[in-house]
Amino acid sequence: MDYSPFKVRIESITQETPDVKTFHLTFCDPDVAQSFTFQPGQFGLYSVFGSGEATFCISSSPTRSGYIECSVKRAGRVTAELHKCNEGDVLGFRGPYGNHFPLEEMKGKNLLFVGGGIGLAPLRSLIWNVLDWRDQFADVTILYGSRSVADLVYKSELKVWQDMSDVNAVYTVDPG
Repeated sequence: MDYSPFKVRIESITQETPDVKTFHLTFCDPDVAQSFTFQPGQFGLYSVFGSGEATFCISSSPTRSGYIECSVKRAGRVTAELHKCNEGDVLGFRGPYGNHFPLEEMKGKNLLFVGGGIGLAPLRSLIWNVLDWRDQFADVTILYGSRSVADLVYKSELKVWQDMSDVNAVYTVDPG
């Protein structure tokens, strides 16, 4: 088995919070871009060439092909190097790895997503997957919180989810 990383290009970077960025990545090899698949909840190893690699969940939905996204909180050496990257830079990606959410078992059931801070990243993949197939699920509730308004990630998506008539979205902040 070949463990060489796929090369991915940073197409865009969203500054979510003062220390969290979301990277929108496309595969440099068109064949990989067309054949790559994953399930919500899986993760990958992301490499900053010359600086190291770290694991992060794939935070985009598998229903939206051609790219992957990951959200990274600046917390150490590799994440600091990732935060220095710019649009157009090339990274390495190996994956997908790990288990995934049991989406088939969820069909027809009420769903409650509960997340806090950057912990919304792995749920984001599942939430968008469910919303893209909305007619296959019963009630959908999203409960999300953070320490402050500044620490809420995916602010534009939180607004979209809150405005959906068939989703119950509850957001809270607790500064202590």
